[in-house]
Amino acid sequence: MAKNVIQQRVEWAREGKFPQVIGRMPSGWLIVADTQPVQGYCQLLSDPIVPSLNDLHGQERIQYLADCVTVGDALLKATSAARINYETWCNQEPSLHTHIVPRYLTEADAVKTKPVCVGYAGVFARTFDLERDAAFMEEMRKILNIQP
Repeated sequence: MAKNVIQQRVEWAREGKFPQVIGRMPSGWLIVADTQPVQGYCQLLSDPIVPSLNDLHGQERIQYLADCVTVGDALLKATSAARINYETWCNQEPSLHTHIVPRYLTEADAVKTKPVCVGYAGVFARTFDLERDAAFMEEMRKILNIQP
């Protein structure tokens, strides 16, 4: 069976072959998103891989949700974000992952109250660039006390 994008990325993260990895959280892998319509857009990829949040139980479920909020707290410290949006999707790629998105007061009124995927055209967003994103990634590692 072919792996979906999230499953492939978790495998690469486990192997140390995914440059977007910020680090290993207790419940999965924190990565910088492919595009940066807003600075600091991250994703948490569940490891173990499960289809959805409802497939985690007990402490694993609690840990995943706690990790999401912990990343959000770190983003508030590492960026000048006013708030954090959490979007857990599992439709196109049925593997649990959460988009953790800083939102800024400086965003245009037309987009700042919309989900990033609705308010911004991803094709026009800046793509991940290891050189450009390295300082942000290192700051997040320090705040979260995690390793790549």
